[in-house]
Amino acid sequence: DLAAPRALAELHRASVVVGLDQYLDQVRDLLRPGTRVVASGLGQEEERARTAVAEAQEGAAVALIGSGDAGVYAMASPALDFAGDDIDVVGVPGITAAVAAAHRLGAPLGHDHAYISLSDLHTPWEAIERRVQAAAEGDFTVCFYNPRSRRRDWQLPEALRILAEHRPPGTPVGCVRNAARDDERAVVTTLKAMLDGGAEEVDMYTVVLVGSSASRTVAGRFVTPRGYTWRGTEAGLPQDL
Repeated sequence: DLAAPRALAELHRASVVVGLDQYLDQVRDLLRPGTRVVASGLGQEEERARTAVAEAQEGAAVALIGSGDAGVYAMASPALDFAGDDIDVVGVPGITAAVAAAHRLGAPLGHDHAYISLSDLHTPWEAIERRVQAAAEGDFTVCFYNPRSRRRDWQLPEALRILAEHRPPGTPVGCVRNAARDDERAVVTTLKAMLDGGAEEVDMYTVVLVGSSASRTVAGRFVTPRGYTWRGTEAGLPQDL
């Protein structure tokens, strides 16, 4: 129910749909009869992008799908690397995991924030570490994608340690697993609790949001203030909200 009407219209218009097998399973009921489906597994992103472009070059109306938003850690960039000016491309905005998770937690993205993937499969850890350090020093709320897997179990604690050098221990942290799906689970905790072992509950289906120094918990909800001062005293409003 979070899919944009434009996305549904483009999906229904397509004669060929290309995507990750588990994502295709979520939209098969939305395809019109006769649609050809080309599925592939994890780790085959380049193959999917090339397949979508090749089908489009043959004249098909192709939908290359993903979860969240195609332009955020997803398939838009590899596809556009291969698509020349002989192909018309329509990008349809989607609801990212970060946004879906944020609304489940409260309003953690109310001020400046940064998205950082902790996967070092395609990005050297040294580069990721510099980005985390910069976000920490800049006092951004940080949203971590790909935070922890069975093989990558140390990057999240290390990233949290870097943030903790610039944040109080009680800084709110939100963890949302399977955001906006039927088995969604959301937890609001603290930076100290995450460093004391809470990070062990996180996996690749989880988005982790760490507040700025101004973030707080209000009635169990994770809130980052908008960060400016209202000037409404003439209207009888308080000067600072």
